[in-house]
Amino acid sequence: MADAINDRRKGFEEKFRHDQDLQFKVSSRRNKLLGLWLGERFGLGGDKLAEYATTVVIADLDKPGDDDVIGKVMADIKERNLTISEADIRAKLAELAVIAKDQIMTEQK
Repeated sequence: MADAINDRRKGFEEKFRHDQDLQFKVSSRRNKLLGLWLGERFGLGGDKLAEYATTVVIADLDKPGDDDVIGKVMADIKERNLTISEADIRAKLAELAVIAKDQIMTEQK
């Protein structure tokens, strides 16, 4: 009986670890896609576009949640005098989360 309980506990722990890993990958990919989308609106291309997308991914490592990413990109938008609202960014994040998850799940097959 103890072995069955331990096996079940290990199974739950593994699923939790897998789910956390998947969420991290999806979030990172979503942020990269946001950086690429926004960088294009800033007129960036090539290496500059890729570098900007990386800065958006890195911004998410500051604290849990999306506020650090949103704060970073909103400051960048304001600096460039663009008319993209926080609501627009939040909507784009939701849209890109679905795309990012699909991409990650396809890669894992």
